[in-house]
Amino acid sequence: MELSTVSLAEIAIKAAVGKLRLSAATVHQAIQDLDIRILPYAAEHAFELFGLPLHHGDPFDRQIIAQALSEQIPIVTPDEKFGLYQGLKVVW
Repeated sequence: MELSTVSLAEIAIKAAVGKLRLSAATVHQAIQDLDIRILPYAAEHAFELFGLPLHHGDPFDRQIIAQALSEQIPIVTPDEKFGLYQGLKVVW
């Protein structure tokens, strides 16, 4: 299983502003326990944003979508807007 660096950053920001009650240690331990590989966000992922339709306005989600399209990997999310992107496999 993989987790985008972008998702990890979003989790950290939401924890810092009180939207999630998670510590860095808890998240780190969960990543280890679940044997999750952290997928780095690279320039090729950012370049995918140039041609990405504006179906979704959240910048974190747009980065995750661009990364998944570039890597040809599915995304696990209940967010229905992800399903609007052609070629993106959504699981939920």
